[in-house]
Parts: sequence; C-alpha cells; structure tokens
Amino acid sequence: HVQLVESGGGSVQTGGSLKLSCRYSGITFRGGCMGWFRRLRGDKREGVASLDDDGKIMYRDSVKGRFTISKDNTKNTLYLQMNNLKPEDTALYTCAATGRLGGSCQTGAYLQYWGQGTQVTVS
Repeated sequence: HVQLVESGGGSVQTGGSLKLSCRYSGITFRGGCMGWFRRLRGDKREGVASLDDDGKIMYRDSVKGRFTISKDNTKNTLYLQMNNLKPEDTALYTCAATGRLGGSCQTGAYLQYWGQGTQVTVS
C-alpha cells in the first residue's frame, strides 16, 4: 500500500522559511523520481522541484536559490527547504512520485502516486 504524507506547511511572513516533509511508504524505485508540486489560485498546478532516482535535481526558475529538495532514504522522506518565501509562493504543496521510468517529476505527467498536500501561506 503506497502512501505519501506531507507535513510542514503553515503561515509565514515574507522572507521567512519553512521545511516541508513528505514521508513515503510502499514505493520501490527503479529509475523513477520524486517531486514537489504546487497548486496556485485558479487551480493551476506547477512543478517546483524534482529529484530523479539517479540524483538529478531540477528547480523551476522562480525558486532557484531559495528552495532545496532533498531525500533521506533511511527515513523514507522527501524534503523541500524553502527560504526567503514570497507571497507568490502561497499554494497547496504536494509531493508526487513514480517508481519507474516514463513519468516526469517536473511536469507531473504519468506519475503514479500523489499526496494530499500541505498549505503554505506567505503574507
């Protein structure tokens, strides 16, 4: 049974920091990836950061230098450290994963598993 459970969201002021966690279980990675996505107002979803099974990391331009994605395999947890937060970062943040090749953790296409999300509000 696969589960992705996010935590760590909250309300912060502009310039503040938050660290999101995504604890996962039941996934066997064979060339897959994990990523963070956010859903903005108007239901627009966008990829924020991705980490491939081979270690490749990518960020969307607007978060480069401010956000850091990482993974602790001993704890089965994906993280997103978010610094210097801006009001435009306000969104529902969701982690997603696929254990196989073919999915994109940058666009969200063909990903097998999604969490429920954690809200981040920056004012």
